[in-house]
Amino acid sequence: MTNTQYHHVYSPSRFWKKIGPRALGIGRSTLAKALYLFYAAQSPSTPKWARRVMYGALGYFIFPLDAIPDLAPLVGYTDDLSVMAAALATVAFYITPEIKQQAHQTLEKWFGKPAGTSVADA
Repeated sequence: MTNTQYHHVYSPSRFWKKIGPRALGIGRSTLAKALYLFYAAQSPSTPKWARRVMYGALGYFIFPLDAIPDLAPLVGYTDDLSVMAAALATVAFYITPEIKQQAHQTLEKWFGKPAGTSVADA
């Protein structure tokens, strides 16, 4: 299956519905990748082909039936992470510093600052 087979499953409301109650269980690293894709897909400068890749990966992420069920402890999101990592490698040029900053600001709202960061790092 390719990322683009899941683009029809994606919608912004489904994305936020999936993340909302599960943010802590999903983990910061996986959420960062999902947010990179989410915010880059919203950017008007992202071309349509790249959006299709992003929507496909995000669709796989929010689809409840995937290779490894998301409810499985510790490994539930590994397949989602792999799909998002492949998508990010494909569209890396469109994940700008501004998009990364926006994703990290969202993560800080949910989780606080990462351990080991100082005011100077912010």
